[in-house]
Amino acid sequence: MSNPMFNISYGLYVLTANAGQKDNGCIINTVTQVTSEPNQITIAVNKGNYTHDIIMETKAFTVSVISEAADFELFRHFGFCSGRDVDKFADFPAIERTANGTLAVTKGTNAYIAGRVTKTWDVGTHTVFLADVVELKTLADVSSATYSYYQEHIKPRTPAPSTKGKVVWRCTVCGYIYEGEELPEGFVCPICKHGAADFEKVIS
Repeated sequence: MSNPMFNISYGLYVLTANAGQKDNGCIINTVTQVTSEPNQITIAVNKGNYTHDIIMETKAFTVSVISEAADFELFRHFGFCSGRDVDKFADFPAIERTANGTLAVTKGTNAYIAGRVTKTWDVGTHTVFLADVVELKTLADVSSATYSYYQEHIKPRTPAPSTKGKVVWRCTVCGYIYEGEELPEGFVCPICKHGAADFEKVIS
């Protein structure tokens, strides 16, 4: 039986920040408008992400809303490696600079919202940022991609393990396979950095 938490409807976003000479981005799924006057949003960001550290320092970010026109390469590019190790924008030209100095992603997205952080909350593995909206723009008339749409239409299908009788755990986010009867305590996917809650048991 699936995890009931997966039934919550999520959008998907490229979150970007700027650290002086370097721009960085990651994939998040938690953006919420909390007030319209003034226009404010919240985002929740894993503390392990390099983008998180930049936002904590600079108090500025942009969220680009991923659309159903996106392909898996967008998720691979921004979600499966760390900006501490690579320059994610070195070979990614589909961008424009927003009012707060951060980048918006213009390919595979339908809008962007730039924010200036006014308050933060430490919630354990993540930080919640409250921000005033300083700029927003519609890019395309294409529906936003939900987490469910990503699972059904964008994420490549991972074939079941070929070894009969083995128990494996498959990451529902990126498809990474871990072999073993149980996941180790505190296990984190080495590809997409999601925790054990996002793995499903597969018996071949």
